[in-house]
Amino acid sequence: MYAYFMEGENSLLTAIKASLTRPSWVIMFLLFTVIALFGLQISKDKIIIPPLGFISGLQERRAGLEGSHDKTTCSDFFTPLNPPRKVVRSIADFGGVGDGKTSNTAAFRRAVEFMEAFRESGGAQLNVSPGRWLTGSFNLTSNFTLFLQHGAVILGSQEVDEWPIIKPLPSYGRGRERLGGRHISLIHGDGLSNVVITGENGTIDGQGKMWWDLWWNRTLKYTRGHLVELVNSHNILISNLTFLNSPFWTVHPIYCSNVVIRDMTILAPLNAPNTDGIDPDSSTNVCIEDCYIESGDDLVAVKSGWDQYGMKTARPSSNIIVQRVSGTTPTCSGVGIGSEMSGGVSNVVIKDVRVRDSAAGVRIKTDIGRGGYVVNVTIHNMTMERVKVPLRFSRGANDHPDEGWDPKALPVVKGISISNIVSLETRRAPVLEGIKEAPFEDICMKNVSILGLASSVRWNCEFISGSSDDIFPAPCSQLKRNDSTTASSCFHS
Repeated sequence: MYAYFMEGENSLLTAIKASLTRPSWVIMFLLFTVIALFGLQISKDKIIIPPLGFISGLQERRAGLEGSHDKTTCSDFFTPLNPPRKVVRSIADFGGVGDGKTSNTAAFRRAVEFMEAFRESGGAQLNVSPGRWLTGSFNLTSNFTLFLQHGAVILGSQEVDEWPIIKPLPSYGRGRERLGGRHISLIHGDGLSNVVITGENGTIDGQGKMWWDLWWNRTLKYTRGHLVELVNSHNILISNLTFLNSPFWTVHPIYCSNVVIRDMTILAPLNAPNTDGIDPDSSTNVCIEDCYIESGDDLVAVKSGWDQYGMKTARPSSNIIVQRVSGTTPTCSGVGIGSEMSGGVSNVVIKDVRVRDSAAGVRIKTDIGRGGYVVNVTIHNMTMERVKVPLRFSRGANDHPDEGWDPKALPVVKGISISNIVSLETRRAPVLEGIKEAPFEDICMKNVSILGLASSVRWNCEFISGSSDDIFPAPCSQLKRNDSTTASSCFHS
């Protein structure tokens, strides 16, 4: 359930996030046992009955999952700043007023302009003190820290003109929602290095309802802006904040390298359109860890451009790590790859993720005309609760930027390794649908338990090939069940 978490509740929010990103495996094991026994008791209703030894096997798997949460970090993608910022100022020093009503757009822009002078001599830090700071869009600078103190709330302006129109991204060729340009993000940066957005669990609230209404009413003229977007930037850290109510995708690093996003809480109403949590796009060396997300779209989505524009730009997403992320999205996926993946996606690790009450656990989305590739993806240690389709590979989005897309541009999907997955109260079996002209290959699964399905339910597979070992219930014939030698060769750890 979505709630607006404000100043006095930030400490409570931190505690909730900690508990949700680190679930109790004792409770999870009890759930496993109850469901297994439940299946045994009502077998006359054609619920799939787990095989003998299944409960003890789950206990062993639980121990393995618990042991896997070793708190390893990928945050070394970001190079820490040393020494600290040379200049530290408060937004109030530039005329800012934190009353929730006064516009601070000019104050934030003045502050960054002042601090840009120190980018070559130790950098600068802008502190946002407790209060409610209403602002339109503003740009960041290099060697810069935006620091939100406890109780600080940045509010997105409700004036459309305070979100200026900028050019479309080269790998999209147009706005993602509308032709032409797009609204700039609330907090924006292009061509930057050594940028930190952090604080003491302060809040950035995009106040996105105005934008969602435009979308619902079909009166949106340009593509909505993101909450935070960094373009062509390097060595970025976003941490220890709460992001609320983004107009569109919440955090969007594109054409970036060495990005760390950690210890974040990202919330939007569950019916808010396209409010993805974190979307690394045509970026390399990206670490997303220890985050809790509720949104109206994918919690995390890895992208790399749209059809012919993505292929021409040829900026892949690679070396992406998503770990210890949890949350819910009723209409979309816990972690998605695509559907815009035309520049290529490779070397993605998704592990220790918990998804509940969602449409899909993990989804790979592509289409004829996308081109590009999705290769070498590892999905390891996931728990899903009341997820409609735990694993979904889908085709046929029929979503193209314009008439210039190439129907002969076929995507390559190959080398997807899935292991140690438990799905509880599952509504549908996995759906793995490749493309007839370009089958998805080397789909390897090991230790996957899909619980709660009726005995009549079967996996839905088409135009895929691969192998499997220790899967319950039995997978489709395209995955060579019990071929443990072939399956083991897919897993490198």
